[in-house]
Amino acid sequence: MRPLLLALAVFLAPLPAFADAASAAPFFAAAAVDADNRPVALDALRGKPLVVNFWARWCGPCRKEIPDLVEMDARYRGKGLVVVGLAIEDADSREAVRDFARAYEVDYRIVLAGVGKGVELMKALGNDKAGLPFTVVIDRSGRIAAKKLGAMSKAEMEAAIKRVL
Repeated sequence: MRPLLLALAVFLAPLPAFADAASAAPFFAAAAVDADNRPVALDALRGKPLVVNFWARWCGPCRKEIPDLVEMDARYRGKGLVVVGLAIEDADSREAVRDFARAYEVDYRIVLAGVGKGVELMKALGNDKAGLPFTVVIDRSGRIAAKKLGAMSKAEMEAAIKRVL
């Protein structure tokens, strides 16, 4: 019995370090601008339930996922949910991003982090492959409640959102 307890203690000891890895702190510290090139203080979103969707105009699965994000934003905004579309686009693409958002009827917050910094941020949040789309759902305490590389289905998105509301 003692060897089993010792083995469990050794195995479970590192778990708090894994829990720290689930922090969304890099998101709140990131630099971003809006489509008018004004700085956006992502830290101001701390304490709110968030859906952060990394996307790009050229990404087919991103385009497919956006209508579901628009729907979830409309459905849960009144309950405090904030949806952020983080475009992996450089500042010189602001006008094209704005036009894209208008064409897709996106009314949630769109920010640009730049390609290099956006990829770094995705990696810091657990997307080692730096693929798109990448969605992170963050609870009010700043912890990552769910994340997915690839398009989230509407059911996956809704289940993750309900966990943080």
